[in-house]
Amino acid sequence: MASRHLSRSIAMQSLYEWDFYGMKENALADIIDRNIKDFGPGLEDIRFVHELAKGVLQHQKEIDTIIEKAAPEWPITKIPLIDRNVLRIGLYELLYANKEEVPPKVAINEAIELAKTFSGSISGKFINGVLGTVYKQLEEKAI
Repeated sequence: MASRHLSRSIAMQSLYEWDFYGMKENALADIIDRNIKDFGPGLEDIRFVHELAKGVLQHQKEIDTIIEKAAPEWPITKIPLIDRNVLRIGLYELLYANKEEVPPKVAINEAIELAKTFSGSISGKFINGVLGTVYKQLEEKAI
């Protein structure tokens, strides 16, 4: 598994656990450190895992609002935990990450792959639909 993909997987697992246990802000860093130790021994760039998870945390309210607008039939609390956190990572990378480091199509593809791995093929389609909608809106604004 490529280093960045593994980093995204660990970030998603950490955000999932953080979300599951009540989103206690101070707990996220400890969860990330434990998950890096458990799932990513020898991971070259642990900084990326922290940046990704903390970036999602920092922009969570805006990201959740965007999710609800892009999928109005799915209130944020009704989206399965895995899918919700995969969407958060995908949208964080799509909207706030360095586009030269993570092009939009890579952010979308990585999120789809996380959904397929941790949730299922139907989730991959849902993630693709939501992120595709947001990406299309971003492109239309750029014109």
